[in-house]
Amino acid sequence: MESLSRTRAAKLQQLIHRQDKVLAVMHPPAVTYGRIMEMAGCEAGFVGTNSVVGSIMGLADVGTMTMTECITVGGWFAQGLDFPIILDGDTGHGGIMAVRRLVRECIRAGIAGIRIDDQPIEGKRRTKSTGIEVVSRQHAIARYRAAVDMKSELNPQFVVMAQCYARDAANSSLDDCIDRLKAYKEEAGVDWVQLECPHSVEEIKRARAAVSGPLSFMRGRMPRNLRLKEHLELGINIAWYPSFTHHILWAALWDFMQSFKERDVDAWEAFLESRKDRPYPRPRVRPDEEGIEKQSALEQAYFGSEVLHKYLKP
Repeated sequence: MESLSRTRAAKLQQLIHRQDKVLAVMHPPAVTYGRIMEMAGCEAGFVGTNSVVGSIMGLADVGTMTMTECITVGGWFAQGLDFPIILDGDTGHGGIMAVRRLVRECIRAGIAGIRIDDQPIEGKRRTKSTGIEVVSRQHAIARYRAAVDMKSELNPQFVVMAQCYARDAANSSLDDCIDRLKAYKEEAGVDWVQLECPHSVEEIKRARAAVSGPLSFMRGRMPRNLRLKEHLELGINIAWYPSFTHHILWAALWDFMQSFKERDVDAWEAFLESRKDRPYPRPRVRPDEEGIEKQSALEQAYFGSEVLHKYLKP
């Protein structure tokens, strides 16, 4: 899988440094949904501890998912999809040796990049939560340097992204946030920095002026998500849209379940009728993967006629 990580990481590096087009990063809620996203042109995916790992496990994004659980799930996505996968590394799951292991295991799993936060591991909170704090700048830079050094040893193309929570942290400020973004890039040597909670476009402009290279931002406390064109106008070529896919699925499932409760199987028939002239893709295991086609081919290679007789039945 390390060769897979090397190939996908190189692709991700190319995408985050592209200047003429914005890379839109979204969550694939599951591998099958990720395949539909691929068909629709999605170029990279983020496996977050909230909307992906947390939704699979039914846990909140408060640091309860372990390193190995996150890498296991992230590896499924990396190995089942053609586009690069970025894994949510939370706070690194420990000290500098844990961060090194996190990066090493991600590379082994075929994952292309990792996002690591600057929150303390003991008080990890999801974005825009009250009570967020950040570790000291020295501590954060050590965390990111550990990740960068590990990837440099194994796969220099692997992408390390630093997410800065300082803007709304109880023990920080906007000025500190901008300084940290610059330090994470220049002193720690990360590939990409992300501003977690901007309050305005002006704050994004300040971050852009301070930081060279790949920069992105979450919606934060702005009234709306900025469009792709608006990103380019700000000199930013990465758009972070993690929640879109989940809300679409939640709403569609809710609507159908309400209809089914009222109409029984007629709800399903009505759905089929509504899609009669609007076909949609159905993701399946590909013929070259570990699916039924390969199973049949291997059975025919391994077994005798007494076993293969079952294939002659209608």
